[in-house]
Amino acid sequence: MKIIDAHIHLCQSLNGFGARGELRCIGGGYVEYADGSSFRMFPEELGEDRVTPEAVLELMDREGVEKAVMLQGNFIGPQNLYTWEAMQKYPDRFTGAACYDPFCRKYEDVRRHLFEELGFPIVKFEVSDGSGLMSYHREFALDGEMMEEQLCYAESLGLTVVFDIGRHGGCCWQVQRLAAAAKRHPGLQFVVCHLLAPQGRGYENDWREAMAALNLENVVFDVASLSSNQRPETYPYPTAIWFLKEAMGILGPGRMMWGSDLPSNLCRDTYRHLFGYILDSNAFTEAQKESLLWKTADRIYFTDSHN
Repeated sequence: MKIIDAHIHLCQSLNGFGARGELRCIGGGYVEYADGSSFRMFPEELGEDRVTPEAVLELMDREGVEKAVMLQGNFIGPQNLYTWEAMQKYPDRFTGAACYDPFCRKYEDVRRHLFEELGFPIVKFEVSDGSGLMSYHREFALDGEMMEEQLCYAESLGLTVVFDIGRHGGCCWQVQRLAAAAKRHPGLQFVVCHLLAPQGRGYENDWREAMAALNLENVVFDVASLSSNQRPETYPYPTAIWFLKEAMGILGPGRMMWGSDLPSNLCRDTYRHLFGYILDSNAFTEAQKESLLWKTADRIYFTDSHN
């Protein structure tokens, strides 16, 4: 079966920033925030302090993954030029999103360069209060004036817009506001990351209501990190399977796509397991697996308009 990884991250040089300050490498694949907290971000198979497109391609080739979508955010830090260079060097294997901070004084010049001059087809807004825009800016409304201006710009260029709105309970988890913005722009393709980031059973009703609110024709979801968000559960990730089945019942076919969210998830499990829990499961039909593992991502990210 074909496989497309709809959510990966390259890293030329770590420059992350979030609620706990700057993020820097401290050796051996480990990183540390300014508050002293540390964790492992880079698996040995990809490198000690970076993620090159060549290392990712070697991993993809070994496990039979055909293409990948390079996304960005402040967790690793913007990698716009590095992502663009990978797209130019390997156009048959990669597409990618650019990111920018709409609070920057010169943001119009930045986005003009990224989308009109370099020609990025996708824009990513990570707004989470952990490592996204709301981690170091005041809270803002996803359907407010500032974001509306960004969405109008994206729609004028035919971009795909990717949102990571963090986790349940955070000020960033503005499901109804994001739904309102999507309804206001029915011609704009939205992608919502991480299937709204459920972490174990416990607030299923809230999650179901949120999924139903975003069950709109112009909204699809990636399911990156769905399995790792259920830790300490391990492969074959029965709770992740449960959420996928529930989401299929709410959304119908063709509305979700798998992503690994590498590199950090490879510090906890193998690349094969990150998609194998879907591929090896008896809970899905072959058509459902095809939709999850490649067909939806191919339609959303690798159509002619994105090449």
